[in-house]
Amino acid sequence: MNDLRHLDEAACMSLLGDVPVGRFAWADDDGRVTVLPVNHLADGASIVFGTAEGGELEAVRAGRPLTFEADDLEPALSPHPWPHSPKVYLVRLVPRHVTGRRIPLRPGGARWVDVG
Repeated sequence: MNDLRHLDEAACMSLLGDVPVGRFAWADDDGRVTVLPVNHLADGASIVFGTAEGGELEAVRAGRPLTFEADDLEPALSPHPWPHSPKVYLVRLVPRHVTGRRIPLRPGGARWVDVG
């Protein structure tokens, strides 16, 4: 039985406001894909995050196709947002296309294992 429930754009943007950490991704000219975690805010129909000089800002300035992903699985593994570092720029992404799925978790599906 397929438990995945597809979400419309309004549901995705609404749920996005409850998730503190997302992933920002893009591909360079050589095809190398970079995926970086970012703290973000949902602001209406857009996503806002802070960044400094570097890969994220270069990708935005170059007009590369960008992807943003967020889920609520990580809080089960790590209760803290991604560590803050100095951010000079705010980036506002206005998505052209939004998709989402709700994936039900089963009891016992996430466990913490201390390997230290």
